[in-house]
Amino acid sequence: MKMIRLTAAQALVRYLAAQFIEIDGEKLPLFAGVWAIFGHGNVAGIGEALHAAGDTLPTFRAHNEQAMAHSATAYAKAMRRQRMMAVTTSIGPGATNLVTAAAVAHVNRLPLLLIPGDVFANRAPDPVLQQVEDFGDGTISANDCLRPVSRYFDRISRPEHLLTALPRAMNVLTDPANCGPVTLAFCQDTQSEAYDYPEPFFAPRLHRIMRMPPEAESLAQAAALLAKAKKPIIVIGGGVLYSQAEAQLADFAQRRGIPAMETQAGKSALPTDHSMNMGAVGVTGTGAANTMAEAADLVLAVGTRLADFTTGSWAVFKNPDRNIIALNVQAYDSIKHGALPLIADAKAGLAALDAALGTYQAPQTWTSSAKAQKQAWLECAASYTNAGNQALPSDAQVLGALMRKSRPSDIVVSAAGGLPGEMHKLWQAGAPMGYHMEYGYSTMGYEIAGGLGVKMANPHRDVFVLIGDGSYLMMNSEIATSVMMDRKLIILLNDNGGFGCINRLQAATGGAPFNNLLVDSRHEVLPAVDFVAHARSLGAIAVKVDTLAELEAAIDEARKAPRTSVIVMDTDAAKSTDAGGFWWDVAVPEVSTRDAVKAARKDYEAKLAERAALPST
Repeated sequence: MKMIRLTAAQALVRYLAAQFIEIDGEKLPLFAGVWAIFGHGNVAGIGEALHAAGDTLPTFRAHNEQAMAHSATAYAKAMRRQRMMAVTTSIGPGATNLVTAAAVAHVNRLPLLLIPGDVFANRAPDPVLQQVEDFGDGTISANDCLRPVSRYFDRISRPEHLLTALPRAMNVLTDPANCGPVTLAFCQDTQSEAYDYPEPFFAPRLHRIMRMPPEAESLAQAAALLAKAKKPIIVIGGGVLYSQAEAQLADFAQRRGIPAMETQAGKSALPTDHSMNMGAVGVTGTGAANTMAEAADLVLAVGTRLADFTTGSWAVFKNPDRNIIALNVQAYDSIKHGALPLIADAKAGLAALDAALGTYQAPQTWTSSAKAQKQAWLECAASYTNAGNQALPSDAQVLGALMRKSRPSDIVVSAAGGLPGEMHKLWQAGAPMGYHMEYGYSTMGYEIAGGLGVKMANPHRDVFVLIGDGSYLMMNSEIATSVMMDRKLIILLNDNGGFGCINRLQAATGGAPFNNLLVDSRHEVLPAVDFVAHARSLGAIAVKVDTLAELEAAIDEARKAPRTSVIVMDTDAAKSTDAGGFWWDVAVPEVSTRDAVKAARKDYEAKLAERAALPST
């Protein structure tokens, strides 16, 4: 067998560049590139190897390690998990900055390859700069904090470790069921060590995403259960989009007359004007979706984790006779809360279930009720998104202005604060994948970096990033990266003077205004942040608007602008859409000296009692 002498870092880079995927008949590199911030743990070994790779495996520079991992994660999500990116950092703070981003990918089941530098395998210079020392375990480094948020973790302390570690990593990154972040902690001296690798190890490999069909007996049980349903609903998760099953689901729901409702991850799978699309479900759900969910006797959950926001903390499904069928590629998600598991790829599973159902249709009275509920909700929602006369617009009115100027090809990106709730309820999605919300981990600071990753995946679509001032101040550095890379974003920055969403939650649980809005925080002088000047300093075009009409005009100008634009608008911190929605289990203190907390606790206990009386959860 022919051998090739390479450093371990060179072997890593050559192997990654040899991985391919076929999309719509076109063979493409599986890895679209590597994000890198170099330091003493990766600049000499991995840095030299990436430089030699050139455009074969392009390297991108960001300004923050967490942000570049967010960009990589967003890219993978926008590519429906078919393509992905790698991220390399130095040891120490560069590596630990990856933890939050790894958790985002972990929760959202997205592929992300992390290659942080690690301590010296030979231990000769111990402790090296930035090394975290465990007094009782000499094998631990700072990178071990990535173990709980990695689907696969390995430490590369010998060059030959790559021969087993890399195929295992590829298996996880391309497995629909086990997909998630992989961490290869790469000892910095090992990166530069040479080894004779077998040439076949670097042979090009074409990956194909598996489509697991359902097992026959489980399929028969699921079909029989659904065929008896008088009030069925479909809950659409992100797995529908990852599986490219949106057209199949749209047809299934239409022909069967089954109302469908969207999680944050599943939104945009159905067009807004689909007759059976009830919109968002759960805590941030529409009145239409939650009304149908409360009455449903059968919940067909497709590609969803059934998290607390989707299920109203498991209180929204109130029918005492309700059953759940969980169609999911991951067994862990398919057995939650006594569901009948239908373990399969969403597209393959829907096709098989459709074939097994024969002529079944939901009762006409149920289908008609859903259509009436939807129409009533659309009229209600319009009253919140229409322009008003108040001094400060609400987030909903900002969304209304953007929707009036939107195009079907637009992509909206957001992540945390009050905007995700308003967008889940009110946003009318255009084309599939036009709604990109990181709400599995609800990560403040994801928005701009994520928008950059989405734009890299969709260079010909306009990408709108919706962000509050709190998230903007947490992480805004990738505005400069977007300008540097000529990946234009249109950023709408709603300034409500702090963490308005949590301020409202604080009030709802009886808390006094405290430490959320800037005005309610400990301060000597309130900061007067000039967001326009700040964005301009990072290279963006920036403007502040005072009215919704000015906002609409600014959106038109931003579309024509040659680079990233930031549009700043002051918004109302207190106002949100009080129609729709559902209870969310946020524990209220049992003991307090404040009457407002005591009253909130009494209400909370009543909700707990209501949930306890529901079917087994």
